[in-house]
Amino acid sequence: MVAISNTAQPALNPHPESRAWLTSPKGELASASLAGLCLLIAWVLSLTNPDGSALELTSQALSWVALCIGLFHGGRAALDAVKAGAFDIDVLMVVGAILASYLGAVSEGALLLFLFTLAGALEALALQRTKRAVEALHKLMPTAALRLDPASGTWLPAPPESLAKGDRVRILPGELVPADATIALGSTSLDQATLTGESMPRDAHPGDEVFAGTLNVGNPIEATVTKLASQSSLQKIIDLVTQAQEQREPVQRVIDRLSQPYAIAVFATSITVFFIWWLAFGDAVKDATYTAITLLIVASPCALIISTPTATLAAISRAARGGVLFKGGQAIERLAQLRALAFDKTGTLTVGKPRVVQVHPVGWSDGQQLLAVAAGLEQHSSHPIATAIVAVAKARSVGPAAVDAVAYTAGRGIGGTIDGDEARLGSLAFTQDLIPVCFHARVRELLGTIQGRGQIAVVCAYRQMAAVFVLIDAVRPGAECLVERLHALGVRPVVMLTGDNSATAARVAESLNLDEFHAQLLPQNKVEHVQALKARITSGRRRGVGVIGDGVNDAPALAAADISIAIGSIGSDAALESADAVLLADDLAVVPWAVALARRTRFTVLANLTFALVAIVAMALAVLVGSRMGYQLPLWLGVIGHEGGTLLVVANSLWLLAFPGVPVCSCDQSHRHETAKVMVEGQPIPAGV
Repeated sequence: MVAISNTAQPALNPHPESRAWLTSPKGELASASLAGLCLLIAWVLSLTNPDGSALELTSQALSWVALCIGLFHGGRAALDAVKAGAFDIDVLMVVGAILASYLGAVSEGALLLFLFTLAGALEALALQRTKRAVEALHKLMPTAALRLDPASGTWLPAPPESLAKGDRVRILPGELVPADATIALGSTSLDQATLTGESMPRDAHPGDEVFAGTLNVGNPIEATVTKLASQSSLQKIIDLVTQAQEQREPVQRVIDRLSQPYAIAVFATSITVFFIWWLAFGDAVKDATYTAITLLIVASPCALIISTPTATLAAISRAARGGVLFKGGQAIERLAQLRALAFDKTGTLTVGKPRVVQVHPVGWSDGQQLLAVAAGLEQHSSHPIATAIVAVAKARSVGPAAVDAVAYTAGRGIGGTIDGDEARLGSLAFTQDLIPVCFHARVRELLGTIQGRGQIAVVCAYRQMAAVFVLIDAVRPGAECLVERLHALGVRPVVMLTGDNSATAARVAESLNLDEFHAQLLPQNKVEHVQALKARITSGRRRGVGVIGDGVNDAPALAAADISIAIGSIGSDAALESADAVLLADDLAVVPWAVALARRTRFTVLANLTFALVAIVAMALAVLVGSRMGYQLPLWLGVIGHEGGTLLVVANSLWLLAFPGVPVCSCDQSHRHETAKVMVEGQPIPAGV
């Protein structure tokens, strides 16, 4: 199309700024509008004035002005194509307009180039609009940073590009995070909407990761840089979206390969029709030429060429705004064919961070005191269970006990001494020596009940007291409605593959209404289940098994799938690089939404291609059959049919930008509230801990 190929600039340009604007999409649109105005005035004058009058001559002059405007834009593109040794649609259109003018149909030639230039300008503007997601990400790139100078101990401005790993930076309220980093001091809230699509800011505390380009909307914080600016998650996302927009779907690659041979064939066919109509059928040279030119115009593949890329780019942009990164048109096509889906559990269907939901003291034991003991034992550990226990103690304003001689026993638990008395936290086998014999049966009963529900339990023992800590790994937001919405899209079965124990897997599978689950799997076992699932649902060349995981532990299963998706992995380099698509937010509701968007995109592409092919065949037959039946299809009608079809295809593709947003799962809030309540001797821990 002219909007794509007319970017080359003349070697001599006395007014570079004005020339650059004139050849830009907006300048081309303004030129097309001027040409259209000239043609409209010329048409009105031709209706109201006889031939030979001054106003009729004015009408003809305006048609020539419109033709020259069209030749300026179309001629540049055609000349560039010829210089490159190509014979494409730009050349066809310019040749058709010049020949029409040679036959005296100046208005028709001008109309052709007017509509062609208008379509090209609108196409270029549409493509620009679909790339706004990348532009928005580029605008997020931070331009300033405050870095601590170790020598002077002062905070000095520095460009983000100069930050090195280990540098200490200060991020004030309202500022962008300059680089991927870990919070060292302070707590705040971060707006990640542009990166993840999340509507609410995320709370961040010491030890949490923060990502370049996110906005600090809370308190001042200090952080330690973990990645160079060129290696940040934001920069990787920008690079991946840019690469995705440059990729071609299989259909588009075929069209690209055939576009030049097709253009040559149309030109050769038009010449052949001219000679047959003139020599074999005896038509006048002017009539035969008129038929050949009309055929050349209506058979040109403008709408066909633009059918796929506009839809694909619009879908990539819409997905990016919704927190989904499609890595090219092929990923969209494969996701549209999804028929079965397998999930990892920990870190995918669940948050991957266990939370204490109950502290159950046994007999006369003091739950508050044992919570302090547990927090003291675990306060310096990075184990997920330790993090959960320390968080609960902090939420209950329970200070950790002062523990000496802390020692960790692999696979059993952690122990230490408090005021000379031994304390332990871990399995029953590890702690039972410190538990009164009369409590043993009750503790075993509690552990059996808790583990039977698929929950996690650890025992704390100190000074003839014991308490059982109950933990769960809460499901991700959106998981409650996930299976129902996937089933509505015809995706069945929805399977969970996990290395966790069967009881825990059964609890999660039952709560989410999964079709089936397989537990206690090694990575190679997950691959076997994926292959078996593919054998069950694959027929012929139809393939549609997807795997969603964290992009690291599930790498073999992701590689075995037809479409691999990483979830909640804005900070995971492995996920960004290995998966076909990445869900940048933690909300699983985007999974069925992304499938629906991919299918709408596929439907849009098929509709565009069908319309373009039918329009070309129908108009070509109308030209050829009509001319033999004594009816010459007006050239202006062929022009409008051809270029109007191109405009309709572009408009149909742009509807994807208005695809509805991710629906809210109505049961999310109640579920999160339920799992957030933590009981210590009947007293609830505040929600959100």
